[in-house]
Amino acid sequence: MLDVLLWILVVLLVLAGLLGTIVPGLPGAPLVLAGLVLAGWIESFAHTTWLTWLALGLLGAASLGVDLLASVLGAQRVGASPRALVGATLGAVVGLFFGLPGLVLGPFVGAVLGEYSARRNLAQAGRAGVGTFIGLVLGAAAKAALALAMVTVFAAAYLF
Repeated sequence: MLDVLLWILVVLLVLAGLLGTIVPGLPGAPLVLAGLVLAGWIESFAHTTWLTWLALGLLGAASLGVDLLASVLGAQRVGASPRALVGATLGAVVGLFFGLPGLVLGPFVGAVLGEYSARRNLAQAGRAGVGTFIGLVLGAAAKAALALAMVTVFAAAYLF
């Protein structure tokens, strides 16, 4: 019975982690990794090797790096100020409370407001909003791909 409950927890952690790759505020890769470590522990790590865990750790670290890098590159591409990044992050957090529209519009509005507060130029603020938003979207896609790669690596090691 305990094994069943632990496997349910594994599934919940991995699903929450996959969701966390696209929802700001949830630690996607760490949750996926926690679920996979728990799965390995349930089976006494009999189906995985140190290479599996090294690959999972590297993929998880890459996911965290991509998160930061994508936003910065998107903002830098259009010449945004650091305030635009702070605004985008705050907008994403506030957007969580407004469902899907908030998740989509929050980072954009936050970046625009942050950039406008820094430079008082509406056209540049709009570019910063678009660039930061595109960076966040591309970062989320890359994080989702890396999290799915983590699950795939674990599944391959477990099954073969």
